[in-house]
Amino acid sequence: MTTAHQPPSDHPASLRERKKLRTRQALAETAVALFAERGFDSTPLDALLERVEVSRRTFFRNYRSKEDVALTAVKELWSTFLAALGEREQSGRLVDVFRDTMLIALDRMGGTWHPRFAATLKLIEESPSLNGYSLRHCDEIQSEIKQRLATPDTLQRRLALEFCVAAWRCAYDQWLPDCDPAQLPRCVRGAFDSMNDGLNAEI
Repeated sequence: MTTAHQPPSDHPASLRERKKLRTRQALAETAVALFAERGFDSTPLDALLERVEVSRRTFFRNYRSKEDVALTAVKELWSTFLAALGEREQSGRLVDVFRDTMLIALDRMGGTWHPRFAATLKLIEESPSLNGYSLRHCDEIQSEIKQRLATPDTLQRRLALEFCVAAWRCAYDQWLPDCDPAQLPRCVRGAFDSMNDGLNAEI
């Protein structure tokens, strides 16, 4: 089963699809702003529905839960990552494939994505429940990456993928204080360039 978030098309074919896209965007953007203002754990779902003026039925047509809508920016990135991963046959070191695919994905993110992503990361850090949901989603993405690469599931490859995810987390942790969109790819390159030295670090 595919676990990636599937964003609507950039050019919805019908008025109904365009309206649904606008509703999804309004829910996602308002959720991040509202949760940042009031706190994720202390903000009930009804407060978001009231702010966007949609029903529970409409919400659950678009998102599975409060955690799901809060994590939209993260899921958008990984959906783009997986799409880029599947666009061409992959070969070479897994670390290089992961880094290059992440750079492609970041290059494709829209102008409003970076502040939403930064705000989402801060929400994850502050909320135990959202952090747990984020970790489960990360596990699902790693499983999806393994499936799409279609390589033997060896200990070496599992470790390499874990190191890649850790390098990505180090990259966005380094980026978070300033949140300059142009700096995030540089942080990614720096984190991956430092991986070997990090593994060889002495205590």
